[in-house]
Amino acid sequence: MKKINAFITLCMAAVNFIAGCCGRVCDVKIDLEKIPMKTVQIDDIEIAYRELGRGYPLVLIMGYSATMDMWDPIALKDLSRKYRVIIFDNRGMGKSTASDKKFTIELFADDTAHFMEKIGVERAHVLGYSMGTGIAQELALNYPEKVNKLILYAADCGGSQAIPPSPEVMSQLTDTSGDAKQRQIRLIRLMFPEKWLKDTPDYRKLMPNVRETSLAENIDRQTSAMEEWQGCYERLPMIAQDTLLITGTEDILTPPANSLSMVQRIPRAWLVQLDGGGHGLMYQRPKDFARILLMFLETTPDHA
Repeated sequence: MKKINAFITLCMAAVNFIAGCCGRVCDVKIDLEKIPMKTVQIDDIEIAYRELGRGYPLVLIMGYSATMDMWDPIALKDLSRKYRVIIFDNRGMGKSTASDKKFTIELFADDTAHFMEKIGVERAHVLGYSMGTGIAQELALNYPEKVNKLILYAADCGGSQAIPPSPEVMSQLTDTSGDAKQRQIRLIRLMFPEKWLKDTPDYRKLMPNVRETSLAENIDRQTSAMEEWQGCYERLPMIAQDTLLITGTEDILTPPANSLSMVQRIPRAWLVQLDGGGHGLMYQRPKDFARILLMFLETTPDHA
């Protein structure tokens, strides 16, 4: 536990310092619409992606039902000052196409590996978010040569060892009924703590400008992929990469107890919990989120 506490102390010192001077009001956001979208053919589909910044590659894997324009634009800007940040739509989401091939978490990891190859990225730091952490875990285990450092944001290990959300929360999450606005309202209530929403009446101004949409049938296929994934619990000790687990203490979609369990099983893992953070903590505290990620990437040994 010493390494966990030491890293938390280091990160929280930085967070406390910047909290008073880095509010979102004065931050300049990246407009993803001004960054050219590219596509590349892999396997039986086309992957849509965008790149920001220069330097060592940092590949971001988005979560359940989401598209690449859902990454927080302030966090993206901060990360892209140091790294070549690569964001993309998973198979069947947003501008990426799908085929009849059965959706699985392992297939999404294969897609990510082949995507990296096609755009000339031999090895990268990898950040997975929510369902994307399952993809990132499979990528790190099945293609270890492609992953330098691993960041798992709002993670669980899948399978029977994962601590699930309540049945009520899961039902709301996987409900694809209604129009886009109705689905968005349901998701907002799951993403953020009730108190934060009450204290932040203009929270909609803090959210990214999401313009991409995904077919409900492909979201349902993602649901099946998550439900059928056997998980990585027994294989977690085989993850050799330096790993950061970052979670919000009020996350009801991926309970933080999952990260607490996983950090004990991954040999070179660090854990940071952000007090009051929900599943959408990167929108609540984007500067803190990016600063912690950068601190991890820059202070742990580089194995590239």
